[in-house]
Amino acid sequence: MTRPRPAMAFAVATAGIAVFSCMDAVMKGLSLEIGTYNALLWRSLAGTLMAGLLYLPRGPARPSRAALRLHVTRGAVMAVMAVLFFWGLARVPMAQAVALTFIAPLIAIFFAGVLLGEPVHRRAVIGSLVASAGVLLILFGQTRADLGRQALLGSAAIVVSAICYAYNIILMRRQSLVADAREVAFWQSLIIAGFLALAAPFLAVLPAARHVPMLVLAALLATTSLLALSWAYRRAAASYLAPVEYTAFLWASILGYLVFAEKVAPLTVAGAALIGAACLYAARVRPVAMGNLEAAA
Repeated sequence: MTRPRPAMAFAVATAGIAVFSCMDAVMKGLSLEIGTYNALLWRSLAGTLMAGLLYLPRGPARPSRAALRLHVTRGAVMAVMAVLFFWGLARVPMAQAVALTFIAPLIAIFFAGVLLGEPVHRRAVIGSLVASAGVLLILFGQTRADLGRQALLGSAAIVVSAICYAYNIILMRRQSLVADAREVAFWQSLIIAGFLALAAPFLAVLPAARHVPMLVLAALLATTSLLALSWAYRRAAASYLAPVEYTAFLWASILGYLVFAEKVAPLTVAGAALIGAACLYAARVRPVAMGNLEAAA
């Protein structure tokens, strides 16, 4: 079978980020309404049911030992990452929150070189540095706004979450080489829900009926994004796909304005332009050959 062209993987990953950004907006609203923990717990449980409908009917075999180890590791990382990110997101504007996460792709490119043995292309490095300059420009503009102590704590939580996400990108690449997208989506949802459920006796509260549709929507968006990203990372190198993460800022700016009336400053727009240009530049990297990576996995 002919392998899809890397540009297709890049496009699918970009679409996955767009869907994930929509999920962020839904989750921010839920976090403000029912709290971060309960929003994540019930979304993860709904996501497990959805992913199970795609995965279980085919009579899947038990995951390999290597795959199961990656599922558990990534699930633990994602649980910590999600709690920190959505707790912070409830306290800062969406555009600022996403801008802070943009340290993750830059770190991931170098993680990919160290942990996966992927060559770090010059275009990827330059693109990430230019995009980082765009992020700094955005943050400079937002320091003029007095958002208070809670916003500072939220920003700190998001930065730690971004470091976790950089490692998550590498785990996603490894995971995609030993499991297909449906297996990844099911096991990730199940394991994240399992980790969150450990605190259920102390923190869980049954959501009101009016919150159920949004929880289902969040789960649907999260599952769709997981499937798209898993498909893309199975077909292209992590260092090649990492820059697509920067497109999340554009979606966060739009959704933050439309849903939460969060205004976007001129410097934010300028930073977004830098980020977009950097992504287009980095996307022209000649992708690494897949054979050696699959053999290593």
